[in-house]
Amino acid sequence: MRRIVEVLKKYPLVVVTLVMLLVVLALDIVTWSGGPEGYHVTAQWLGSLYVIGIIVYTTIDMIRDMMRGHFGLDILAVVAMAAAVATGEYLAALIVVLMLTGGEALEDYAAMRAQSDLNALLKRAPQTAHRLDPDNPDAPPVDVPASEVRPGDLLLLRPAEIVPVDGTLESGEAEFDESTMTGESLPVLRETGDEIYSGTVNATRAVRMRATASAANSQYQQIMALVSDAQEQKAPTVRLADRYAVPFTIVSLIIAGLAWWFSGDPVRFAAVLVLATPCPLLIAAPVAFIGGMSAAARDGIIVKGGATLEALAKTRSVTFDKTGTLSHGHPELVAIRSTVTAGQREGSALDSAESRQLLQYAASAENYSSHVLAEGVITAAREQGLEQLPTTDASEYATQGVEATVDGHVVRVGKLAFIQEIDPSVQPVDLEAGQTSVAVSIDGRGAGMLILADALRENARPTVDRLRELGVEDVLMLTGDNEQTAHALAEQANITEVHANLRPQDKVDIVRELEKRPVTMVGDGVNDAPVLAIAEVGIAMGAKGATAASESADAVIRRDDIGLVARAVEIGGHTYRVALSAIWLGMILSVGLMLVAAFGYIIPVIGALLQELVDLAAILYALRARTGGKSKVVLEKG
Repeated sequence: MRRIVEVLKKYPLVVVTLVMLLVVLALDIVTWSGGPEGYHVTAQWLGSLYVIGIIVYTTIDMIRDMMRGHFGLDILAVVAMAAAVATGEYLAALIVVLMLTGGEALEDYAAMRAQSDLNALLKRAPQTAHRLDPDNPDAPPVDVPASEVRPGDLLLLRPAEIVPVDGTLESGEAEFDESTMTGESLPVLRETGDEIYSGTVNATRAVRMRATASAANSQYQQIMALVSDAQEQKAPTVRLADRYAVPFTIVSLIIAGLAWWFSGDPVRFAAVLVLATPCPLLIAAPVAFIGGMSAAARDGIIVKGGATLEALAKTRSVTFDKTGTLSHGHPELVAIRSTVTAGQREGSALDSAESRQLLQYAASAENYSSHVLAEGVITAAREQGLEQLPTTDASEYATQGVEATVDGHVVRVGKLAFIQEIDPSVQPVDLEAGQTSVAVSIDGRGAGMLILADALRENARPTVDRLRELGVEDVLMLTGDNEQTAHALAEQANITEVHANLRPQDKVDIVRELEKRPVTMVGDGVNDAPVLAIAEVGIAMGAKGATAASESADAVIRRDDIGLVARAVEIGGHTYRVALSAIWLGMILSVGLMLVAAFGYIIPVIGALLQELVDLAAILYALRARTGGKSKVVLEKG
């Protein structure tokens, strides 16, 4: 009962229109049953005056829209209502009013159905945490809102509970359902000290965890922020509907005018126009785009608005970053060599002590770098048991490298060109496919080369091939890595156009100058943020916190799987086709019925009822966008 009251309060005009329609029908039924003619006159006056009030209200809104430069479809509804009232077809006019006022309610219901998967993500957001007293961990926990948890808090996780914030596991082994974050359907075993993420689900035993981030800065809450932003974005349905609004209006008025002209009966004019009301254009397309966003969310892709889906559907060029996008982004150290100088192609192998010292210096400096290669260097040092040396005056040079004073020595780690600035004698080294080099200098002299390997993702080539099947004409690689490594991986991925040794601004310039548009750019790092923002569609790989990449992107892939790039394009294409088909379905049915009404075979009241069925058919068709279409994308095996 409460739900019904809430609905009635939210849509008061619909309620008033229904009441008015029932009153008018009741009065007419009395007359049709042999009652006084005055009942019919009263019904006609009540219905007509109410419709005239709605016409005035709608016309004022329509004029305001026109003053803002938006010429919509309300004119058809206004003319249809006016014509019905003028010809005494007040029942038909009331049905048109019901359709017009009920359109918002119908759209809200259809949108709720369409965005069910987005809503499911929001409902899973953790709300409560069980905080333990660090001085007395055995004391009963205190329940607090997840938003009050701070880094360092000790928390209790009960079986089957959602992890409220990012943290580390404190007590033994435990299994977690990470399907919402990674798409992995099987529980994952975590051990003491392992990271666990908000939004994942503890399995069968109570455990303790240490918070490492507040709720606002945890992974699942960042995804929630992206979902909320996506729901607030308006689909490009205004543009899509307006594309057909003027021609549809003109055709409808011509058919109605000709019907009146040739028949001499103004009722034909009203009969045609009540079938020309614009709900399929105004409602079906938004529902389709919301359904597409929901389908994308179900597959692990957060799309920030319908405009992104339309651009994905029309994408002609796709550009990929390399490290962490086409490759796994987990580089491993495979060799340490001496510096290569003029006339050499390969540095000599360093002895064990020299290698360990070089790696220790490099890793100490790399602790102040945000580049993905730094992670590989630091991990290698940790695995060899090397401690970080005292480090001061650390500065990172975007996309180039890092410079720091390590144990009293000035250390540079980064691209070859970065080292050549202070030691021009250092030369490039020969690399195998998938390898990249990190140059190191100590006190202004080249000291060695760290060789790292970052393998191409297993489904990178199938993804590129699928994009071409979907109509993408150009696929490019844009990377700050060296030419040799870039071309080797591009060949494996079936990418023929490669741009290497790029700075962030270089990527922006290349994307801006591409002729085949729209352009979709795929990247994962902070350095990709500018080019993600400049492309028509920017896709960020992963939603790891509030990164600049995910904030600048138009879509965020929540799972570490490049195959979802092709899936996003698939969903965009399917959604756009469904939206267009829903519009055409509504228009074709309406025009067909208008032609029948023009010859006098449909009276205005029946026409108004038939138009409601046309609206329903168009909306039900638009909900097909929720399926996301049949996928032929190759995803990574988890």
